[in-house]
Amino acid sequence: MTSPNDQQNTGNSSGKAPLADDGFQGPQEPVRVNHTVRNVIIAAVVVVLVVVLALFGYRAFAGKKAGAAKGSESNPVKIGVVGVTSPEWPIFKAEAQKQGIYVKLVDFQDYTSENPALDSGDLDLNEFQHILYLADYNVKNHKDLQPIGGVAVYPLGIYSSKYKDVKDIPAGTTVPVPNDETNQARALGVLKTAGLIKLNHPWTAFTTPADIDTAASKVKVLPLKAEQVANSLKDPQVSAGVINNDYVKDAGLKATDAIYHDSAESNEARPYINIFVARKADANNPTYLKLVKIFHSKKVTAGIMKKSDNSASIADKYSAADVQGFLRDVEKDARAKD
Repeated sequence: MTSPNDQQNTGNSSGKAPLADDGFQGPQEPVRVNHTVRNVIIAAVVVVLVVVLALFGYRAFAGKKAGAAKGSESNPVKIGVVGVTSPEWPIFKAEAQKQGIYVKLVDFQDYTSENPALDSGDLDLNEFQHILYLADYNVKNHKDLQPIGGVAVYPLGIYSSKYKDVKDIPAGTTVPVPNDETNQARALGVLKTAGLIKLNHPWTAFTTPADIDTAASKVKVLPLKAEQVANSLKDPQVSAGVINNDYVKDAGLKATDAIYHDSAESNEARPYINIFVARKADANNPTYLKLVKIFHSKKVTAGIMKKSDNSASIADKYSAADVQGFLRDVEKDARAKD
């Protein structure tokens, strides 16, 4: 007879739980599956999706911005200037915006960087130079930047401590002029239009004292350093002098003290018309031409006159084609000089 203990030992000799009548073995330890690889793959996919969506979103934004019309709020006209705080610029910017054109003024600290910035596309326009400066830049650098409108001529004047009218200057007296190339040629043009000298050849922006017909001229011309001309007015033999604008205030004078000066409408002043400049491809851009027109509005002009102590001669009578023609003439003279 088998004891109960013997029967239990016999039925569980394998050490496993006894099978139930329906074959179920009883509670089992849950299977633990390693999901690390799957999680890494999911995370990688999510990262890729985020990057792709961000890229497409940026491209959509950039494309929208790039496609915005030039002069719109998101794509303003960038204009390079020297002296962004001058009275005319805040007025101009506000007036342009009133007419639906947004402008961004880019301030430069010197005169050498703006034309390269315009040529490279970093600027849309610039306004800091006169036609002669642009002609010199184009010729020396084989470029073709173009003026699209005049701004003003800041006159070069004849000053005297002895006479109130250029007609009163006696024959045979001496008139000093600045001796640097640019201002000397311009000063000779001023003396010519004032009737004080005659030239052997038609005047150009590269005329020198050697071109003076001394026998036919009323006065003798004496080239001096620009800063010395004002002091020379004290000399008894000096009847008047052409003083560079940079030294007028230093001499205790005002631009309005000049007894004669050039104007924007004289042929000799044309190379010195300050201009708006664009790349050649944009020379007929209607938005840019409209900005030139806005610049000639009464409010902006008032700012220019304030800056120049009411001496500026506004160059608002010339079309884009006119100032481009003036540029070609000066470039031709510059090439002939070289």
